Amino acid sequence: MNAPATTELPVVVIGAGPAGLAAAAHLVDRGIEPLVLEAGPTAGAAVREWAHVRLFSTWGEVVDPAAEKLLAPTGWVKPDPATYPSGGDWAELYLQPLADVLGEQVRYDARVTGVSRTGRDRIVDADREAQPFVINYETADGAEQRVWARAVIDASGTWTTPGPAGGSGLSALGEKAAADRITYRVPDLKDPAVRARYAGKRTAVIGSGASAFTALAYLADLAKDEPGTRSVWILRRGISGSTFGGGASDQLPARGALGLAAKAAVDNGYADAVTGFRTGAIEREGDRLVLIAEDGRRLDPVDEVIVLTGLRPDLSFVSELRLGLDERLQAPVELAPLIDPNQHSCGTVYPHGVKELSHPEKDVYLVGMKSYGRSTAFLAMTGYEQVRSIAASLAGDQEAAERVELTLPETGVCGGAGLFDRPEPAEATGGGCCAAPATLTIGAPASSGGC
Repeated sequence: MNAPATTELPVVVIGAGPAGLAAAAHLVDRGIEPLVLEAGPTAGAAVREWAHVRLFSTWGEVVDPAAEKLLAPTGWVKPDPATYPSGGDWAELYLQPLADVLGEQVRYDARVTGVSRTGRDRIVDADREAQPFVINYETADGAEQRVWARAVIDASGTWTTPGPAGGSGLSALGEKAAADRITYRVPDLKDPAVRARYAGKRTAVIGSGASAFTALAYLADLAKDEPGTRSVWILRRGISGSTFGGGASDQLPARGALGLAAKAAVDNGYADAVTGFRTGAIEREGDRLVLIAEDGRRLDPVDEVIVLTGLRPDLSFVSELRLGLDERLQAPVELAPLIDPNQHSCGTVYPHGVKELSHPEKDVYLVGMKSYGRSTAFLAMTGYEQVRSIAASLAGDQEAAERVELTLPETGVCGGAGLFDRPEPAEATGGGCCAAPATLTIGAPASSGGC
């Protein structure tokens, strides 16, 4: 098949999550045709996987302005800007209606398997930028399809590639064999089947971010009703004054409350903390699992393991593109210093756009959670600013592309609060959801595809 002329082609957006659909809305606003390829059967498929988690951010901070403009003529009513949506609310009340407005410009069950330049692998220089992008994808029945694009915006997120249990960044020995007893998500303990899995059991929680806090708090609540429910909290580092966040001094009450809930789980005896433990192997002992550290320490057997060690970008299907990525974070090289987790939190990341997101391969962009690589300090509002800038650049409006149209509070507002039944914080301010909600990193909860 021959590719159409580049000028006749759409901009392909990979992923119908918050950043991807916002990108499509901004493209429409600029008179540019988008084509959104979504691997799942609905809009916000990744967000729906943490539907039980509530964001730290209010409705007023997680609705993109261009998307709201597109929705307004349909009679869509924005939820109360001061209230906090759950992941399920976000998907059902905002993302799906937005995708419905885009109509045939969104294709579901379209899993992208490869992106390249037509007739050019990553080695070939000749006439490269003149060639349109070619995108291969598979449908739900496994059929292979192909489309072409004038530009590619990859908003596929990081939700599908969670970090492993292993302390070296690799899977622990035996981790795959024990997969039936391991989850990489914060469990929804409102689901009777899930609740039964953990009730009266001993569960290891591996991780030290907001997702781990959320899991510990959930399991502590379960322990109050289900005798014998215990948690073992495994940290690769020690516990310090900053381990649980700002607590009561946190300018973001929801985030502070989450850290305090995790601390209470330990202080009240519902969870035992094991520090300096880098998992090297997981062995079966009868019907239970034994975690073994790289230094040889063995923990008492547990029934279940929850691994919440962060998320990673899937770069496999963009491997034929010339991407400029930081060697540590796997984020665009100009963006990486701005989001280094050793230096920044959500609120100290400077708003950025097309300049920081450009690659050696012209007109290809990683946006949203995926642009942050392994960093979890992502803000939904930051993602919306990213795609606004990129759409302006693709429309030839460089002045608008380079202009910063977002002001963030110094504290930021990070992803899902996780504690859905806790009273909503009345004083929280700021913008956007961080990482994956419970990934609560976003987990997406520090969220997913987060935010």
